[in-house]
Amino acid sequence: MSTPDATTHAHPRFAEALRELGLEVEVRRFPDATRTAAEAAAAIGCDVSEIVKSLIFEADGEPVLVLMDGSSRVDVERVRQELDASAVKRANADLVRETTGYAIGGVPPFGHRTRTRVLADRGLLDHAVVWAAAGTPHTVFPLDPTSVIAHSGAVLVDVRERSA
Repeated sequence: MSTPDATTHAHPRFAEALRELGLEVEVRRFPDATRTAAEAAAAIGCDVSEIVKSLIFEADGEPVLVLMDGSSRVDVERVRQELDASAVKRANADLVRETTGYAIGGVPPFGHRTRTRVLADRGLLDHAVVWAAAGTPHTVFPLDPTSVIAHSGAVLVDVRERSA
C-alpha cells in the first residue's frame, strides 16, 4: 500500500499542477475553513502578511489575478494604471470559479483552469516563506515568494494601497 504524498489534501487540479511543476510542498488541511487571510494566519500560526491572497479582478472585461500579501489591500486604481485598462473591478464568484476552477477563499496562485494575466505585489518578497491556498478554503501550502511569483507567471508590481 502506498503512503499518501503531501499533496493529498490539495484540490485535485492543484495537486496535478504541483506534480507538473515538480514541486513538493506540504499541504496542510484545517477542519475549519480559512477563507480570509486572518483565519489562515491564525490556523497556521504565522503573521497575516505571510499569507498570499489570490484575487481575481476584471480589467476591461478580462480576468486578471492579483497576488497580494494578507495584511494589505489592492489599490484598484493602481491595478488599472498597471494594466493600462479603462476600468477594473473585483470579479464576482462565478467569474472567479470560471477562470480559476476554484471557489473564492481557496484560489491558489497557480494551477488554474485558464491562463490569465497575473500581477504580484512586491510586498510578497518581504518574507522568506509565504502561505497560499491549495485549491480549497481548508488547505494551504508554504513556498518561497520568488517561486510563487515564477510559477504563477506573475509580473512584479506595486499595487497595494498606500497608508494614509
